[in-house]
Amino acid sequence: MKESTELSTYTVVNPATEVSIAEVELADLAATDRAIARAAEAYETWRHVAPGDRARLLRRFADAVDDAIDELAALEVANAGHTISNATWEAGNVRDVIEYFAAMPERLFGRQIPVDGGVNITFAEPLGVVGVIVPWNFPMPIASWGFAPALAAGNTVVLKPAEITPLTAIRIGELAREAGIPEGVLTVIPGKGSVVGERFVTHPAVRKVVFTGSTEVGKRIMAGCAAQVKNLTLELGGKNSNIVFDDADIAAAAAAAPGGVFDNSGQDCCSRSRLLVQRGVYDDFMAALETAVGDFAAADPTLPDTAMGPLVTAAHRDKVAAYVDAGEVAFTGSAPEGPGFWFPPTVLTPASTSTADFTEEIFGPVLSVVPFDTEADALRIANDTEYGLSGSIWTNSLDRAMRVSRGVEAGNLSVNSHASVRYWTPFGGFKQSGLGRELGPDAVASFTETKNVFFATRPAD
Repeated sequence: MKESTELSTYTVVNPATEVSIAEVELADLAATDRAIARAAEAYETWRHVAPGDRARLLRRFADAVDDAIDELAALEVANAGHTISNATWEAGNVRDVIEYFAAMPERLFGRQIPVDGGVNITFAEPLGVVGVIVPWNFPMPIASWGFAPALAAGNTVVLKPAEITPLTAIRIGELAREAGIPEGVLTVIPGKGSVVGERFVTHPAVRKVVFTGSTEVGKRIMAGCAAQVKNLTLELGGKNSNIVFDDADIAAAAAAAPGGVFDNSGQDCCSRSRLLVQRGVYDDFMAALETAVGDFAAADPTLPDTAMGPLVTAAHRDKVAAYVDAGEVAFTGSAPEGPGFWFPPTVLTPASTSTADFTEEIFGPVLSVVPFDTEADALRIANDTEYGLSGSIWTNSLDRAMRVSRGVEAGNLSVNSHASVRYWTPFGGFKQSGLGRELGPDAVASFTETKNVFFATRPAD
């Protein structure tokens, strides 16, 4: 991707071919304010739509996305370089998330709390306008994780996609209108973070900001929201550990490891980019891992069997390469030559756990492997990070799995698996990986305020 010579537009480039595929207009401050004003006006109607009717409109929206899955997947392959298999799953996830939260409007239950002298009732009231800021690595699913529960709770949403990957968000916004979602309820507004995203933070009509991205930017957004005591959900960086104990199925753990870190070319906050292997099985594991990495090749993302596509931009490829140039390379996989922002899956074996590749979020197909001796040693290494988003534990001992999963300081863990995300379970991080939880049955609560009402009753005559 590259910025065009016209400051009001952005040239979208296919990262697998380096061919320009679209010119997208970027909103200025005035356009952003107009979008927020329309959302504020629409909120006064949308919040009063009957729960069953709001649910019905969201189900129509999910159906519209379902009908457009192939179209959305093709757009994501071209815009973000995702493999066609991943992009198809991502479009299906948008459908599933909207459909899941379509059940919520009729289930925003309050409570009756016993009190003296009357009746006490609580209500779940919507917040108002919600600003959703979406990253470039998973443009489709992460957008829906923000807007679906917000809309279900009766809020309106203004959504800013990442400048370099806006195409699927724009199309999803069109699908919402085609499904009957009223004007102003969901507005997609491409633009720079320094303009549109910043205005979400400073505009008083925006009552919540949902941000997924780097911890550095998340801290600035959090500080800005403090000025208005504005609600906030942050899903930030990760430097996640994949811990392999000597009692694990070593063949299975080695075969699964590349998918845990190289999926989406490593451009994933949940990437298990730190691999901890117990010393007694280290050599056998590394031999099996080299074979597995050799089978996990980067290739044309339009092909159904491709495991990994390109990185998103040339600048990002250069950033990833700098970590590898400074590291100890054990072995690499393969990547195409010629046009495209390609980078091969790469395994490093750092001499210590304090190297940059082991401590910093690279956001690319780079895996750092270190040995450990004891369970306590593994926990110390895994927790020695400012992040706490996800991770994996490989062991055949249920006792150990329970102890270590309770000991690792992270919000989403998998045992003998690398699965991090299910739309019906909570997702979010510890420490500097973020605040709040997305997805699951409780996500909609973060888009409401609890109102408490006491009704005094007169004594009987």
